[in-house]
Amino acid sequence: MRDRFVLCCCFFLFFLCVPLLSGQSAMNHSNDDGAKAGIEHVLRVQQEAWNRHDLEGFMAGYWNSPELTFFSGATEHHGWQATLDRYRAAYASPGHEMGKLDFSDLGIEMLGADAAFVRGAWLLTMPDGKTPHGLFTLVFRRFPEGWKIVHDHTSAAQ
Repeated sequence: MRDRFVLCCCFFLFFLCVPLLSGQSAMNHSNDDGAKAGIEHVLRVQQEAWNRHDLEGFMAGYWNSPELTFFSGATEHHGWQATLDRYRAAYASPGHEMGKLDFSDLGIEMLGADAAFVRGAWLLTMPDGKTPHGLFTLVFRRFPEGWKIVHDHTSAAQ
């Protein structure tokens, strides 16, 4: 009799909990989709700003903090201003051009409700026909003002 009672309790809990858990899972999936769309939006806005030659608009996707990190090649830059200065020197100074930027192959992996890991490829099409390109990995965090890049590691193909 006791075994039968335990078995009935197990079935009851199973049939009660499974719908609740699956609903929670669907809700988390929906939240992930919204977060991923928000992150992809930041990257599209960055791409559009770059293609307008609006470097400050491009930088709006980054966390404006001295704690921002940007790695490129064997160089580390710490802080939003240092990252902006690096972009200005490489793309907006005399003798340098920004070209047309395209992001592709985006992979967004949620690390929690307020953090994500993003992989992708970048391609610049320059006015002289050259096409520098490479890969990037980004760490995003959600702030009250929205999703921001807190770490960028970009590499260029040789």
